[in-house]
Amino acid sequence: MDWLMGKSKAKPNGKKPAGEEKKVYLEPEHTKSRITDFEFKELVMLPREIDLNEWLASNTTTFFHHINLQYSTISEFCTGETCQTMAVCNTQYYWHDERGKKVKCTAPQYVDFVMSSVQKLVTDEDVFPTKYGREFPSSFEALVKKICRHLFHVLGHIYWAHFKETLALELHGHLNTLYAHFILFTREFSLLDPKETAVMDDLTEVLCSSPSGGSGRDGAGSGASGAQNHVKER
Repeated sequence: MDWLMGKSKAKPNGKKPAGEEKKVYLEPEHTKSRITDFEFKELVMLPREIDLNEWLASNTTTFFHHINLQYSTISEFCTGETCQTMAVCNTQYYWHDERGKKVKCTAPQYVDFVMSSVQKLVTDEDVFPTKYGREFPSSFEALVKKICRHLFHVLGHIYWAHFKETLALELHGHLNTLYAHFILFTREFSLLDPKETAVMDDLTEVLCSSPSGGSGRDGAGSGASGAQNHVKER
């Protein structure tokens, strides 16, 4: 379920090129909204005497449920008509099925693929064991990275295509808090490639360098700012 990289002159969702879109979620009055001032940098660190895989499994499952819940609040606005592609800024994502076939789909279809596949993984005892004595598979970290990549795309789409609805529901504080916590966790354990998250670097810098977000942009890429005039396909 990886993505291929390509370039296209097509415009996602029939909108203006990403560089011309106003990113409402970056306005200071919105970025300062959080539901807690807790220091997430401390929260994501591996506790002493806790197995790394156990910590990854617990947090990954929690993020899955929270991001799924966050998306459900705006799902009625995310339709095949309003979101004809899975777009985040200047990037358009495609799904790859079990046979590796590239599938072009609408944003709600893509999110459904993500949530269904992750649900299947986190409830599989052979992948996310919950019983004492069961071992994690050797591929566990790679699977967690894949899950995090999927979930990042969903968060990015909520910001890019549905922040105004989130704002109207007064849930932007929840979204900002969830995003900052998620990004700092993935950074702590190198679960996301900086090139993958570069598309949201401007938001990450604001949310994760503030007192409640943690430290600065440790290892974050900066390639998003200079490539706003074309659509990337992934």
